[in-house]
Amino acid sequence: MEMTETINRIFDKRKGLLAADESTPTIQKRFDSVGMSSTPETRHDYRHNLFSTEGLERYIGGVILYDETIRNKETIAPLLDKGITLGIKVDGGAKPYNKTGGKLTEGLDGLTERLREYKDLGAEFAKWRAVIDVNDADTCLLANAWTLARYARKCQEEKIVPIVEPEVLMDGVQTIWKSFDVTEKILHILFDALYWERVDLEQIILKPNMIVSGYKSTIRERSEGVSAATLNCFQRTVPSAVPAIAFLSGGQKDEEAINNLAEMNKQSYLPWVASFSFGRTMQSGALELWAANKKSDARHWTFERAKDCSQAVSGKSVSWEK
Repeated sequence: MEMTETINRIFDKRKGLLAADESTPTIQKRFDSVGMSSTPETRHDYRHNLFSTEGLERYIGGVILYDETIRNKETIAPLLDKGITLGIKVDGGAKPYNKTGGKLTEGLDGLTERLREYKDLGAEFAKWRAVIDVNDADTCLLANAWTLARYARKCQEEKIVPIVEPEVLMDGVQTIWKSFDVTEKILHILFDALYWERVDLEQIILKPNMIVSGYKSTIRERSEGVSAATLNCFQRTVPSAVPAIAFLSGGQKDEEAINNLAEMNKQSYLPWVASFSFGRTMQSGALELWAANKKSDARHWTFERAKDCSQAVSGKSVSWEK
């Protein structure tokens, strides 16, 4: 019941997840893009400002954190004050799989001990990301699926909710149907692996990609097409026992990701909560404003964006002035 209560709390009243688990090298790139240096002090200042957004708890039920962040009590204090659930990225990053290509996420060694430590630090859920290319060999998909399943099992043994993230990358020229085929395949393999590892499906959160055309494709589907393809695929592969799907934005434009989620939620019935776990979509404008020393404006931007994302869970699209 402990893990079920955590999931219910995170997604209560159309809330979703803020992904703020950028590794030090990744946040360095984000800071570089706005002309800011990345130091422990600037990273704390940015994240603390983000988490201090007044009313954030109305739309955000949980935040995924990085190791440095969860260890800084001052940084996460606003989240604790707001009653927002803490999560933690626990994978060790994707490394080359073999000579055939592809990547396999590492980090299972010592995972149980790290989970126990993170739980002591306040984490109630964890995240593990597998990176899937549309041209990966089946052996690479199998390796990533079984690794995700083993991670999920270890989490549940420690009473920590596992976010299972099989992300099919949409960089490239592939059609939406190629994206569909690869996503369908990895989800079939994943849920087979979860079954054999005896993972309780009622106590996981699935964090997948939406099914879109490759970003370099000359033919891009509108929200109606993305919604139809995504729901068709997930209704064929994701058991109704799964309580929540928190979609990642995966490099889509902000408005595109939010409206695709809204279109899915316009359907009369979905067997799972269809919510969001956005990183860049939830932070892009806030980062620019913070870098310009407009901290109050950055918090206001964060509140409004969180509201837009939450409203997408109720099927409401957005249209911003250019």
